[in-house]
Amino acid sequence: MNLRDIHTPVLLDRCIDLLAPALADDGAVLVDATLGMGGHAEAFLERFPGIRLVGLDRDTDALRIAGERLARFGDRVILVHTVYDGLAEALSGAGIDHADGILFDLGVSSLQLDVADRGFAYSQDAPLDMRMDQTAGTTAADIIAEYGEGDLRRIFERYGEEKLAGRYARAIIAARSEAPIDRSGRLVDVLVAATPQAAQRTGHPAKRVFQALRIEVNRELSVLERAIPDAMATLPVGGRIVVMSYQSLEDRLVKHAFADASRSTAPRGLPVELPEHAPRFRLLVKGAELAADDERARNPRATPVRLRAAERVREAV
Repeated sequence: MNLRDIHTPVLLDRCIDLLAPALADDGAVLVDATLGMGGHAEAFLERFPGIRLVGLDRDTDALRIAGERLARFGDRVILVHTVYDGLAEALSGAGIDHADGILFDLGVSSLQLDVADRGFAYSQDAPLDMRMDQTAGTTAADIIAEYGEGDLRRIFERYGEEKLAGRYARAIIAARSEAPIDRSGRLVDVLVAATPQAAQRTGHPAKRVFQALRIEVNRELSVLERAIPDAMATLPVGGRIVVMSYQSLEDRLVKHAFADASRSTAPRGLPVELPEHAPRFRLLVKGAELAADDERARNPRATPVRLRAAERVREAV
């Protein structure tokens, strides 16, 4: 498998530019909180020969592939099997007391999408798994088999922003009473059959349901809600964090975390802002940055990306 054929790092040059000031000193620590197959990590290690990299991933296949890819960098690389809300513990376990730069590239990875038997892609028939960490946890097939109609509707609405959530939940309950829905192809058939013709013209009926199932299986939003503030707490003054999101629910959580950290906590009407009320972070980009048209043309997976970045400017009191 040629990694470069299936994995083109998104917004690579922009990530390097944003994190470069925090990685200028020898011994600086970069945490790649979503290592994947190591594309971003490899580029940073080449560009900054004095840094150490701590790479995190819950996917053991990704860690194995990234480990092979990054082996030439020797002891500059530490790989940890963990979810990204375990970032602080991973640093502590490696004997490192802070991170100078942190990169999150959220969502499903190229490896997970392109390996059919992982069950992430609605375009390929496979077991309904969707676990990023295949060593533990509930599968998408378990959720389809065990959740009631109300819970299915809830996750489709909340995590997929699916307007036909109720219709799809009812169709799944009816279909599973006849035979188990344990493969992606069967689930797609159920969803397509339940979708009005007019709605089918606006996009694939399974897209939002598969997103919702993936988020539920991997507890992505609850993990992210903990992970971003915890990660920011590991940064010293001058440390930087870059987060790339691929759907609105992720981006909203990142936006709120960054907004909270970059606003003054001074009581309204206070004539002078005391130092302890000053913002702890400053935003490095205005709003969320998108990929340029030429990158989207080269790499379609860059199309939905939303990038946000921040720098610590004050220690916590």
